[in-house]
Amino acid sequence: MPWDLLIWAVPVTLAAGLMRGFAGFGSGMLMAPFFIQLFGPVDTVVLIIGLEIVATVQLLPSVYRHIDWSLVLPMGGVAALTMPVGTWLLLTLDTQVVSNCVGVIIIGFCLALTSGWRYRGPKPLLLTSAIGALSGVLMALTSLGNPPVALYLMATDATAVSIRANFTVYFAVTLAALIAWMSSQSLFAMDAVRSLLVLLPVFVAGAVAGTRGFRASNDVLYRRVTLTVLYLAGLFALLA
Repeated sequence: MPWDLLIWAVPVTLAAGLMRGFAGFGSGMLMAPFFIQLFGPVDTVVLIIGLEIVATVQLLPSVYRHIDWSLVLPMGGVAALTMPVGTWLLLTLDTQVVSNCVGVIIIGFCLALTSGWRYRGPKPLLLTSAIGALSGVLMALTSLGNPPVALYLMATDATAVSIRANFTVYFAVTLAALIAWMSSQSLFAMDAVRSLLVLLPVFVAGAVAGTRGFRASNDVLYRRVTLTVLYLAGLFALLA
């Protein structure tokens, strides 16, 4: 087990847990730039999806009543079908290329939201499925399948409670599918699993604290804090 690497991973994991509990998403975008440098692309995906699935299950009871199932389930189903494409890219591309992809995804996501862009149109099944397909590829490649979904959901006038609920259940569906797929491809190395067991309590503690912070926030603070943290993570991924 790479203890020297885990020392650096612990504070990042704690910050990501806070982000997950507060925003309902964004923890993967916060961890990925740092974990790729510490553990490499494949183990990064393993660690992030392992941490995320536990936090997602933890958050589901508190958001269940606010979920739009007709929107989330089609996206999740299509995302699961496109994950093999992302896995192929993960095993093919150079580490630095994957890291740069992570940075571009995060910065692009943040710029789209802070530019004031708002999606006002309908959410037909075809468009919802396309968002899910892109998300599935990115999730398997970088663990960051949430930005396309975030733009689709967050760039509307929906409340923070509704956004957070839909993100949470979408993650539950797609993370479970990705774990099943990666397990079938024998991509869960024992070192990554042991590291996961060490980092998991840290992440869960952060998620609990972040959830309490969300209850005391408002929609403006929710968006401001989330985007500021993600901008910094994206810059690190591009410059590292």
